[in-house]
Amino acid sequence: MANIKYEIIDTIGVLSESSNGWQKELNLISWNDREPKYDLRDWAPEHEKMGKGVTLTAKELTSLKSMLNEMKLD
Repeated sequence: MANIKYEIIDTIGVLSESSNGWQKELNLISWNDREPKYDLRDWAPEHEKMGKGVTLTAKELTSLKSMLNEMKLD
């Protein structure tokens, strides 16, 4: 697998932390020197390893926010 270059531009927040110290984070990340996107995934301490995640453009994140705001949670 090719090396993936990433730069965390902004840490938006931490959603949760597992017992082994990995954190589920929402960040703004530039992947392979491309335009930054919002990214939700698990990260090891010090960001040396990452889990699978999802990346979203600002427009996609806005759409997701609208959907979440309309959800009825019990």
